[in-house]
Amino acid sequence: MKPVLFLTRRIPEPAIKMLEEKFTLKINPYNLALTHQEIIEGIEDAEALICLLTDNIDKEVISAAPKLKVISSYAVGYNNIDVEYATQLGIAVCNTPGVLTETTADLTWALILASCRRISESERFVRNGNFKGWEPMLMLGLDVYEKTLGIIGMGRIGQAVAKRATGFEMRIIYYNDSSLSQTLAFEAREVTLKTLLQEADIITLHLPLTKETFHLISKEEFALMKESAVLINTSRGAVIEEKELIKALKTKRIFAAGLDVYENEPDIPQELLALENVVLLPHIGSASIETRTKMALLAAENAIAVMEGKEPPAKVN
Repeated sequence: MKPVLFLTRRIPEPAIKMLEEKFTLKINPYNLALTHQEIIEGIEDAEALICLLTDNIDKEVISAAPKLKVISSYAVGYNNIDVEYATQLGIAVCNTPGVLTETTADLTWALILASCRRISESERFVRNGNFKGWEPMLMLGLDVYEKTLGIIGMGRIGQAVAKRATGFEMRIIYYNDSSLSQTLAFEAREVTLKTLLQEADIITLHLPLTKETFHLISKEEFALMKESAVLINTSRGAVIEEKELIKALKTKRIFAAGLDVYENEPDIPQELLALENVVLLPHIGSASIETRTKMALLAAENAIAVMEGKEPPAKVN
């Protein structure tokens, strides 16, 4: 008899076909996120779980599945999983690093260009029938080329973003909370966080959500930024204190922001939605057909490997 694998949300079909060969699948039948209680009920007889970043896989959920051997996250981040408790019970926790690096870097650059050149605001302007012809002062934005790019978190995605910046002949500075294990393939200067905030024209965040990074960007940090600064976040929403970001945008303390993530997803403050100088995306950093399929296949490979007694491709504990 095949072991049971519980999927909290349907993932791309190639991964489903791979999993069907090894597991009896229980899949959330709705195109909606499951509640905490629904996850508890669904996981009871499962030996394997594939979950999303939006699923809270806490001690209560893990305890509800006495047969559980592997938690495979369909994401790079795993701050939604009680890894420590899972480790105590001998449950492998896996993620999907690497496969979404380039796609997320592309999306970061989409936000950089859209925020600097007021793309979303201009598009709304046209759709609302306000375009009456070329004007010398219409929708003036900021140049990107030859500016200073400040990268907070020089991991895989940060480095991929930096490589793209070389095509814009940008000066690259970065802040990392630990020493890099490899030599960078481009010219970049490591600086303190304070220096980065003061010098960068565009600041982009690429770091996990931890106790140390929670509200890393708040009132004091905004005060250090240039009034022409643009802030980009494709990492985790709570790295920025959202109420302080709203103040900074409303008072023009900074020029603009581009966000793919939010502090309390999917809830977005009405004040933020009302602002013109922020580009808002629905957490689509890895949302390409190719990448989401690769993520699904890696999540499946992780679960299968653990159940077969092998070392999974991407284990975090």
